[in-house]
Amino acid sequence: MEPTDQTTHFGFRDVALGEKQSLVNDVFRSVASRYDLMNDLMSAGMHRLWKDAMINALNPPRNDAPFALLDVAGGTGDISFRAAKASGYGFHATVCDINGDMLAVGRERAVKQMLDDRVSFVEGNAEALAFPDRSFDAYTIAFGIRNVPRIDLALREAYRVLRPGSRFLCLEFSSVDVPGLDRLYDLFSFKVIPPLGRAVTGDAESYQYLVESIRKFPRPAAFADMIRDAGFARVNWQPLSGGIVALHSGWRL
Repeated sequence: MEPTDQTTHFGFRDVALGEKQSLVNDVFRSVASRYDLMNDLMSAGMHRLWKDAMINALNPPRNDAPFALLDVAGGTGDISFRAAKASGYGFHATVCDINGDMLAVGRERAVKQMLDDRVSFVEGNAEALAFPDRSFDAYTIAFGIRNVPRIDLALREAYRVLRPGSRFLCLEFSSVDVPGLDRLYDLFSFKVIPPLGRAVTGDAESYQYLVESIRKFPRPAAFADMIRDAGFARVNWQPLSGGIVALHSGWRL
């Protein structure tokens, strides 16, 4: 469970809980312009398959039926663009991200892909969403929940803004469950990714944090309990690529 006292683990360092959000903001501000390139390099393109799996699970309507998606911590728009392209004209996505630099990248990409009429961008905090109760048909968050200081608050907010019968989907790094792969994954994570981040973005420390934050994230069963505690039903998860990531699901009934 995410700590609720005065400190939390930021990577492998203990920092005041109130400082974590500003540290996370600094991380993503420094890498925003090359965030998607680094995703390709770090995952050998696998993140595209993982995101495709999320969109398949989302299964937005392909007709003109209204469908409102809230994509949290999705600043560069990747999930929302994929969902828009897989849906009918009744679809609209709202990307909510706390980092203005990431949102600026997303807005620019939306214009280039001619999706700016179907995807909008709002700066906001996952722990206190500025949206009415029961206003969305689905909530997605991809590789962002582990950076929220108070995960329990974000999950409760997700439940609040979803309409009954709507689905919560979370794609996040997880616990490798294939013998041997876990050691290779650790070696790649700690020895390759930070130097790669330095070479591509000039920032190794941010990617050191990203690697460390993965190891601090709750294991799938523990995170599933947190989703249930927020009120969601029919909670489950699907490990992908040997458990490198997991796709978590819950329904507001």
